[in-house]
Amino acid sequence: ANLAAKNHSVIMPDADPETMINTCVGAGFGAAGQRCMALSAIVFVGDSDQLIHEVAARAKNLKVTAGHEPGAQVGPLIDQAAKKRVVDVITQSVAEGAELLLDGRNVVVPGYEKGNFIGPTILHNVTTENTGYTEEIFGPVLVTLKVDTLDDAIALVNRNRYGNGTAIFTKSGNAARKYVNEIEVGQVGVNVPIPVPLPFFSFT
Repeated sequence: ANLAAKNHSVIMPDADPETMINTCVGAGFGAAGQRCMALSAIVFVGDSDQLIHEVAARAKNLKVTAGHEPGAQVGPLIDQAAKKRVVDVITQSVAEGAELLLDGRNVVVPGYEKGNFIGPTILHNVTTENTGYTEEIFGPVLVTLKVDTLDDAIALVNRNRYGNGTAIFTKSGNAARKYVNEIEVGQVGVNVPIPVPLPFFSFT
C-alpha cells in the first residue's frame, strides 16, 4: 500500500459478460483486496461500462465475515490502522468526485462487530487524478474509469508508473494482440484475472 500500484482490467464492448463479471469480482474482492496482484482498476471502453451495475450487484452479495466461517468470501483487513486508511481513501475519493456505487464502509458482521471489516466497495467514474486511483488502496475496493477507444485504454494503463499486471476482456483476437503488444506492463492476460508470477518468484 505504498507505491500507488494499479492492476488494470480493460473491458471491451464485446467482452463476455459472465466471464468478465465473475473474474472481476473474484480478482477485486478476494482476500479483501490485500494482495499486490489484486484487481484494483477496471477500464471500460465505449459502452461496456453498463456492465458495472451487474458487477456491483454480484459484489453486494458476497459474504463478509471471518475467514474461518463457512461460506466466507471477504474477510477482515489486517488491523484497525489498515481499515482506517481504506475508509479515508474512499471518503477522499468521493469528495473528489467519484460516484460511490457500492459502499462497504459501514458493514457490520454479526458476532464480529469490532472486527476490521470493509465490504466490497466500488468507486465509479474516477479520474486518473482521483485519490482512489492514485493510491494503492489495499482493500476490497474497485475503481472504474471510462475511455472511448482501446488506444485510450492502452495509453491510460501505460501512464501508470507502477502497474504490476493487467488483463483485457474481449472476443477479438486483433484487440487482444494489440493490447499484449502495446501495453507496458510486465504481466499481461487475456480473458483471465490479473496474471500472477510462477511459483519460483518469492512473493507468491
